[in-house]
Amino acid sequence: MDERVIGRSGQRASVVGLGTWQLGADWGDVDEKDALAVLEAAAESGVTFFDTADVYGDGRSEQIIATFTRSRPDLHVLVATKMGRRVDQIPENYVLDNFRAWNDRSRRHLGVDRLDLVQLHCPPTPVYSSGEVFDALDTLVEEERIAAYGVSVETCAEALTAIGRPGVASVQIILNPFRVKPLREVLPAAREAGVGIIARVPLASGLLSGKYTKDTVFAADDHRTYNRHGEAFDQGETFSGVDYTTGVEAAAEFAALAPEGWTPAQLALRWIIDQPGVTTVIPGARNAEQARANAAAAKLPELPAETVTAIRDLYDRRIKGQVENRW
Repeated sequence: MDERVIGRSGQRASVVGLGTWQLGADWGDVDEKDALAVLEAAAESGVTFFDTADVYGDGRSEQIIATFTRSRPDLHVLVATKMGRRVDQIPENYVLDNFRAWNDRSRRHLGVDRLDLVQLHCPPTPVYSSGEVFDALDTLVEEERIAAYGVSVETCAEALTAIGRPGVASVQIILNPFRVKPLREVLPAAREAGVGIIARVPLASGLLSGKYTKDTVFAADDHRTYNRHGEAFDQGETFSGVDYTTGVEAAAEFAALAPEGWTPAQLALRWIIDQPGVTTVIPGARNAEQARANAAAAKLPELPAETVTAIRDLYDRRIKGQVENRW
């Protein structure tokens, strides 16, 4: 699979990576055997970038990745994790002593001396403007606890602030055919500054797979049940912030745009890969079949212009009014 450079870090990531939130928690139950099968299928399909966080299953996702990487020393996989969501979300908690403690925990879970890439995990907005925060991250690099750092953001404004920081290697942001605002300013600014873009929530929490209907019921411990209106964390993380009924209807239109032989999910992933400035896209997978199908999007041809236009028209008609003014 093609790889791209993760901004200023010089590290490389496969154009399709693997998001592992679902292997930890919040997507219904995924047992360890199935989780390891997902990691194996992704790696065998050419994926060289796994994205996780210390809060996914309170470290379960990191530990499962460590189990896998120990079993496959022949593979080169870059593992990015995140920190910051295990404490009250106030700027005062984003200090060096806490960073070191969080970093120590993730290094233990992942079984490494130095983490490849650490991202602030959607912290309070003032954190992005704090020189002390980024000085602390620089210290972690100097202490060889981490090789590079980036940020995960909720809004385009936060992304633009972070891109202005000289040490930021990457910005992780929600980007998919139902969330296109980053294309206007964030991706061009990142390209200019040499910052990598990690596209998350690429399938709008599964909406863009075309598998769901208005009658679909998700498990009680699935964020698509308990966070539809932002009850637990930012609403934009669930269905990209789109009302579920609207999303299902729009997803049916989207699925009809898929070229023959493509799944709707592959259409969404290929659309993201084609965007100038994107380094990697990180779909999740609950089973090995999904992981292999997602990775296969990297081998598909670029989308024809008429399909790109139709996707943008769908967004403008059905989705834009719900999301543009919030994120």
